Amino acid sequence: MIKVYGADWCGDTKRTLKYLDRLNVDYDYIDVEQDESASEWVKSQNDGKERKPTLLVGSQVLSVPSEGELEAALASEFGADK
Repeated sequence: MIKVYGADWCGDTKRTLKYLDRLNVDYDYIDVEQDESASEWVKSQNDGKERKPTLLVGSQVLSVPSEGELEAALASEFGADK
């Protein structure tokens, strides 16, 4: 299970979604500006800050990950074939 919490206007969110699409990885996208409970969850994971994107990759939470960090999380959670 991969969830991406972000905002439509956010460049880092767009970059992350594009990267996941390029890898052909399924994910759920949640716009924190449209979902107050999602916004609160993101803040609870980031010391009160709404960092975008924040991802839940299996059991791992990643905040504004690089492509390398995201790829490593995908590999550790789901194996080489994601």
